[in-house]
Amino acid sequence: MYGVVTRNAEEVEWSDFDRGFYEVKDVTGRAAAPLPNAVNMVSCFGDNAAADENPDLVPVDDEGNLATRDRTYFDWAYVCPTNERYREGLLEIVDDCAAENADVRLDDVGFPRAEFCHCDRCERLFSEWAEQRSAEGSNGRSPRDSSHDDWFDWRASVITEFVADASERIPGRCYLTLYPDPYPGHLYERAGLDIEALAEYVDEFVVPLYDTHYGTTYWLETIAKGFETRLADLDVDFSIELYAVNVDVDDLIHATEVAAAYGNDVLFGYDASNAAAALRRMRADAEEGRTFTPDDA
Repeated sequence: MYGVVTRNAEEVEWSDFDRGFYEVKDVTGRAAAPLPNAVNMVSCFGDNAAADENPDLVPVDDEGNLATRDRTYFDWAYVCPTNERYREGLLEIVDDCAAENADVRLDDVGFPRAEFCHCDRCERLFSEWAEQRSAEGSNGRSPRDSSHDDWFDWRASVITEFVADASERIPGRCYLTLYPDPYPGHLYERAGLDIEALAEYVDEFVVPLYDTHYGTTYWLETIAKGFETRLADLDVDFSIELYAVNVDVDDLIHATEVAAAYGNDVLFGYDASNAAAALRRMRADAEEGRTFTPDDA
């Protein structure tokens, strides 16, 4: 199946696509009303507007650096996943989306990078978590004996709990976007995404493999194959999302053919016209060479 990811409500109805994903909340903080005829998408912890309005929401590393879009490696600003009021607001948006369409996609879920977050709230919550873990029987260890691994375990528990809460509000299919790194342990350390734990609450992972050219696709195949292997033992589907903006149609077709060999579905991001042109060309090419008999008349 082929789907479109868009901010334009009318594009989810185009007959070229089997499924439409509509951004209800994106990383800029822009908000739109959810649609009844689309899988509504929610950018969870990516939010430029919220970060600009209230810097106290933004995660910090142990040196006090903020996870904002003006910092190296960040394309947008983040909100700390332990902020309870912000999480409650996200869950209300998920409720609104689910009221319109049973299927919902959670986007930008997780901590911004491995070194975040060390705000006072995160430090306190980690200490409380470590203390409880110690009390439950960790060989007599005290919270101050907590290791680097304990820190990653706690971060993963925060994200898994949020996804579990959101999933309870989604009566249909729960989609979750993954950062495109299939190497074991990387998503866990980077964002606090425990794939095995999350698979209990997620029906389908979506992996964006974005390029502005797709002149070569060996890297796309390598990453796609990595996710196929990574998720093989889990009862969860995965799809691949391609970038369609200003990509040559022939190159986009080639990328689509590669992605379709691995992903459950192929989605196209943010240029429905170009994606539709690629799909029409593919379908026309598939019709070439058919032999018609009198019975076909």
